[in-house]
Amino acid sequence: MELRHLEHFVAVSEEQHFTRAAERLHIAQSGLSASVRSLERELGADLFTRTTRQVRLTEAGRALLVEARRTLASAAAAREAVAAVRGLLRGTLAVGTEQCMGTVDAVSLLAEFRTRHPGVEVHMVQAGSARLLEEVRRGVLDLAFVVYDGTPEGVRLHPVAGEPMMLLCRPDHPLAARAGTGATAAAVGGTGRADGTGRADGTGAARAGSTAGPAPLPLDLLADEAFVDLHPDWGARQAADSAFAAAGVSRKVAMQVNDVYTLLDLVSRGLGAAVVPRPVTLKEQARGLCALPLADGTVWKVGVVEPAGGRRGAAARALLASIDHSDC
Repeated sequence: MELRHLEHFVAVSEEQHFTRAAERLHIAQSGLSASVRSLERELGADLFTRTTRQVRLTEAGRALLVEARRTLASAAAAREAVAAVRGLLRGTLAVGTEQCMGTVDAVSLLAEFRTRHPGVEVHMVQAGSARLLEEVRRGVLDLAFVVYDGTPEGVRLHPVAGEPMMLLCRPDHPLAARAGTGATAAAVGGTGRADGTGRADGTGAARAGSTAGPAPLPLDLLADEAFVDLHPDWGARQAADSAFAAAGVSRKVAMQVNDVYTLLDLVSRGLGAAVVPRPVTLKEQARGLCALPLADGTVWKVGVVEPAGGRRGAAARALLASIDHSDC
């Protein structure tokens, strides 16, 4: 029995699909199938029940999965221990991130990390926060930069930054008149703290309306607006949905997109308003649009999550340490 056979088995178990598992492992599907069959022959048991659409673990497969994960974790720990004695950091690190994380420049952080630790192979996945959280829970990702609301379940959360949510619309939108001469400037400054209050413990918050600019908009004024928004698995969409639900205000999402720049294009063409984090209003593509603060104080919170259980690898520890010492 080889470690690669166990790695292949775990990937198929988690993806429940040979094609997706092969893509994840960057190997041919035929090679993956042969590896799993070899393991089944060696163990004398079928590990999966196979259909045309998916595969499911048998009772023997479920029993093996627990031990396979434990064995792979021990092997990784052994490699890291030897590398640590030699003063090296090696291994692989799977990291997820949303497309636009505001003040958190995940790509730059990963680039700096790779420069410091060239022996670590970094894999990056880009998706919405809902999917990223699920992949961290399943152990597919070691870490992920996510937008969160409340306390995500099944993961360990490290808050990083926070920004206010704002309404973005065209200057000729009826609500834009409330912005006065400051129509094209975001009126509420970002806090850069994870709770959006200016302090990590939630105290000493900046008062709403204490900065110059238009008065914050109550959410009930937006009940009849047509919105363009991101897909529901994006953190910004979830933050907006939660804010409107908490205020007891229903809203109409006329268009859903999976890209920040497409969203900005739709707003600029008058196809709807958008509720977005402040960093989005500062993008070049948002120039000329009107950004208005919201009265409810909704905060777009960014954090790093890791699996709640299990041993944190040396590479993950090093990346978390670099985030703690960054300007995020």
